[in-house]
Amino acid sequence: MHRKSPVGLIIIGSLKLASASLLAAVGFGIFHMVSDIGLVLDHYVRMLHLDPANKWITETIAKITGIEPRQLRTIGAVTFFYALLYVIEGVGLLLARHWAEYLTIIVTGSLLPVEIYEIIHRTTLIKITVLIINVCILVYLIRQLKRDKRMETLNL
Repeated sequence: MHRKSPVGLIIIGSLKLASASLLAAVGFGIFHMVSDIGLVLDHYVRMLHLDPANKWITETIAKITGIEPRQLRTIGAVTFFYALLYVIEGVGLLLARHWAEYLTIIVTGSLLPVEIYEIIHRTTLIKITVLIINVCILVYLIRQLKRDKRMETLNL
């Protein structure tokens, strides 16, 4: 069943698409960083006539950068996954699809414990604001689904 998108779904869908754009940019930045770190360090290792495959060199580079390229690639892949998920949510919400509302409720709700944990360990205004926005999104979507369910019941 296709219905007209309520303003709330348009706003949330647009926020999801904007978030997806930011996450995609971060993902590209992370993958660019992986290649830059590798190229720069490889250049210096070769300039010093060292073996870049040497275990000690690899461990030293990992300690200097603080993160291994493999970990950066994993973070980049997860970032792209979330960007894709947000695109799916955003487009579905803009098209007023119930499945997108359910998906957004599940994804947003499942991330609330992580957000709360982060706030407990290091409170920032941004983290609190994101938590409040996500709770408002959840409340709105749940109420919207209940309202739609009542309307469907009345029409049948």
